[in-house]
Amino acid sequence: MRVLIVYAHPNKNSFNHAILEKMQQGLQAEGHEVQVKDLYAENFDPVLRASDLESLQLGNIPENIAKEQASLCWAEGLVFIYPLWWFGRPAILKGWFDKVLTNGFAFKFGEEGLTGLLKHRRALALITAGGTEDFFKKNKAEPLVYRPMTDGTLSFCGIEDVNHRIYYDIGGMSDRGRQDVLEEVATMGKDFNEK
Repeated sequence: MRVLIVYAHPNKNSFNHAILEKMQQGLQAEGHEVQVKDLYAENFDPVLRASDLESLQLGNIPENIAKEQASLCWAEGLVFIYPLWWFGRPAILKGWFDKVLTNGFAFKFGEEGLTGLLKHRRALALITAGGTEDFFKKNKAEPLVYRPMTDGTLSFCGIEDVNHRIYYDIGGMSDRGRQDVLEEVATMGKDFNEK
């Protein structure tokens, strides 16, 4: 499978980056073709400008958006790796969705309502959180961590096989715990094999 990894963390020494490396290695070990879109390294501009929106409404796709959409179209599977910031995705990733998942490309509204247009076979969100799992569950906040991505974005746009994994308490996690996470991530390439 052709898999696009969209990565959103500014620190190359972060645990998120270690997850990225393990995910890429695991996918390649399973024979998948992988492209990585490192939004911070690419200095991606997440702002959907009024001129871009006007062009899109006229049916013209600006070159910067068309380039991102081409990367998305190349892929059959998607992986998103990012930290949870203020119960959401980093702004750079949210902006990538704002610019790339446009009406008529990722979804459309018609007489029968909404139709998701993305045909990716599989998508996975790997999310790191600073809080403990107990904190999120006790506050009934766990769905806020993943549903904006899994349901509000990916499923909305037509991807039927969407999964997520949340890694909690990253700052307080032991070295052994981090190693366990990385070992788990390294095996996730198998999830992208044909069933």
